[in-house]
Amino acid sequence: MKAVWDWTRRRSRAEVIAAGLFALVVIGLATVAIEANVVARLGESVTHAPTRIYARPFVLYVGARPSRTVVQDQLERLGYSPTTRATVEPGEYHLGSRVWTIGLRVFRHHERHSPGGTSTVRLSYDGRIATVEDESGQSLSYLAFEPELIGTFPGPSLKDRIPVRLSDVPDHLVAAVLTIEDRRFFKHRGLDLKRIAAAWLANARAGRVVQGGSTLTQQLAKNLYLSPRRSLLRKVREAAMALVLERRYSKERILEAYLNEVYLGQAGAVGIHGVGRAAQHYFGKDVSEIDLGEAALLAGLIRGPSLYSPLRRSEVARSRRDLVLKQMLDRGAIDEEAFQQASKAQIDLRAQAAPVRSVQYFVDHVAQQMRVRHASNGLGDGGLAVFTSLDMRLQRAAQEAVGAGLSELEGRYPLSGDGEESLQAALVALDPRSGEILAMVGGRDYGESQFNRAVNARRQPGSAFKPIVTLAALSRADLGIDDRLPFTLASVLEDEKLVVETPSGPWEPVNYDRRFRGRVSLRGALERSLNVPFARLGTLVGAQRIVETARKLGVGGPLNPVPSIALGSSEVTPLELTRAYGVIAAGGYRSELQPTLLVLDREGNVLHRSRRAGEQVYDPAEAYLVTSALRGAVERGTGRSLRALGYRGAVAAKSGTTNNFRDAWFIGYTPTLAVGVWVGFDDGRSIGLPGAIVALPIFARFLAAATGADGEEGSYGGARFVRPSGLEVVEIDPHTGLRAGPGCRGEPELFLPGTAPAKSCAPVWWVGQDWQGRVTVSREELGRIRAEVIRLLESRRRRGGGRRR
Repeated sequence: MKAVWDWTRRRSRAEVIAAGLFALVVIGLATVAIEANVVARLGESVTHAPTRIYARPFVLYVGARPSRTVVQDQLERLGYSPTTRATVEPGEYHLGSRVWTIGLRVFRHHERHSPGGTSTVRLSYDGRIATVEDESGQSLSYLAFEPELIGTFPGPSLKDRIPVRLSDVPDHLVAAVLTIEDRRFFKHRGLDLKRIAAAWLANARAGRVVQGGSTLTQQLAKNLYLSPRRSLLRKVREAAMALVLERRYSKERILEAYLNEVYLGQAGAVGIHGVGRAAQHYFGKDVSEIDLGEAALLAGLIRGPSLYSPLRRSEVARSRRDLVLKQMLDRGAIDEEAFQQASKAQIDLRAQAAPVRSVQYFVDHVAQQMRVRHASNGLGDGGLAVFTSLDMRLQRAAQEAVGAGLSELEGRYPLSGDGEESLQAALVALDPRSGEILAMVGGRDYGESQFNRAVNARRQPGSAFKPIVTLAALSRADLGIDDRLPFTLASVLEDEKLVVETPSGPWEPVNYDRRFRGRVSLRGALERSLNVPFARLGTLVGAQRIVETARKLGVGGPLNPVPSIALGSSEVTPLELTRAYGVIAAGGYRSELQPTLLVLDREGNVLHRSRRAGEQVYDPAEAYLVTSALRGAVERGTGRSLRALGYRGAVAAKSGTTNNFRDAWFIGYTPTLAVGVWVGFDDGRSIGLPGAIVALPIFARFLAAATGADGEEGSYGGARFVRPSGLEVVEIDPHTGLRAGPGCRGEPELFLPGTAPAKSCAPVWWVGQDWQGRVTVSREELGRIRAEVIRLLESRRRRGGGRRR
């Protein structure tokens, strides 16, 4: 001050006035800048939030027959607690013999939130849901729980918050925060001189900082605009900003911003900010549902979230909670009864379910699609809510099936040497009717490798591609072969040496056991996965038609129209191949893939809503022919060990193994669930084992967990394949491919209208022709001829009195 006084004495009056005016201008500009910064940043405390990705909600439908075990597991995964009381609180449930009572929690996304309340589910005698009622007794067609959070994109700020309005925050939480942080909040104008003086004296006596003098408004200014580094300049700026905040905004608006911005803990690399997110993080509740004791614990965290964390230091957190409660009692914010009840209550933290690590593969897939579709909104700090198609029950089953399957496989067969990379696997599950992705595992451990093999790994499918070739042969759409001789499941193919001339030299396919079986039906060739008959079929159908069929089924990657494509030489991804099988399962209807169901922006407006879109690319009867043969592959062919592993439900499936055993596949479907499994090494090393040994057990384990061993448990079981109209059943002689008749027995086979053979196989007195015009006599015919000859000779012998002629 003395230097300023000396300077003014040496200057003229005009110079002093000019300097004063300049100082006022500087202060004014600084004030304007501070005020602009305050206005710009304060809104972020309510509007800015991470993008959150959710799994599909767990839903109980009227008419469904849910497993009690599945329901209980789902509720516990959501953090619900069982109770024996007649009445339930939010986050509690009681499953009686025929009446289930569930206290739904509030689910919040910015201004949108679903109401909680007690719901009642009544079951009929057969275990089906008869009625669902909400808290007011109104009948509902279904009961939806809050979706499970599977991913968060906090952006560069690394702040995780759920913005809430002051009106949503319980009064006891507001009282707890003000009691412990700023009792005179509604009396000061941003700076509390009395508190500053008291804090200065307390700190001076202690010789260290034991008490803070910052008001709640100053804390907000520091959190929003300033670095945590302590300095005199920062304190000055903090005070200036606090004054600006108080001048520009109401106390309620400042308090709301503070409650949304305050730091309350850490979740990995992401900070927990605001009481909305903290209530979920610690208690698994919406902030509107927390009780007095929980409110006191949150308020106590403000001073030191790490020091008082109930997750790591429960006793310290309890002591801090009780201190807040005692000060609330002393201040008159609560009465003695409330104090006693809250201080005696246990700290009931949210149950931390075992993480589903594999879910991150799906989250990455959704994020990539989101960046393409909503690039202008962005993911980080965008505040979007993305509701996906992922079923967390199935996702957990998929992760367990892959992990246990690979461990069991490696225990039986030493597939990886020391220092070599681990055997990998991918699993995809789809709803073939809607195209929704229900489960996705892109590798055995996301922590070790983030490469999503389910979506991005292009590998040869081997024999798993044969159903596509079969559909190309059976379909009459855009027929590229002789229209008068369509292929059928009864068509006879030669399983004998075949050499095909190609531009790169002769190609000679062989069967997996290097044996030939002579003449086989198309059905038999698919069920037993015979390569040579399928290579012959591919040359007759044409490689280009096979490529076009794969395209119609949703395979979008490069496909090389060469003869070997019939044996799966072109690379596909597990997602593509599973989708192709799903189109067959859906009766030839190709749905668009649906990883996301709904996307909301930060204001709750709908940015995207999935609509079932697709196209009928094949006739249902044509698709069912392939399904029929694939069911035979499970019952009699390469997939029969699926039954040996205990799965008894309806299923159609096919294994696949590539040259040198580099890739192992097992793809299949029920009427409501398509599942694909791939197993192999990233570097293409040989596994040395076929798909029926390597991939099938993972498929079986997942399918049993998803639908139950009988295919009747959960939302995706219980369905049976239904044969569409337009098919006829004809008894066919499997050796000739002709109708059964006198002298030759047959087996029932399915045909499209007009495609069944008109001729019958030859009786004992007739030598006929097969479908290709060649003279043929069946084994049954030869046996009948021999028996007839013996009968005639015996008859003549008797008539001749036993004399030989």
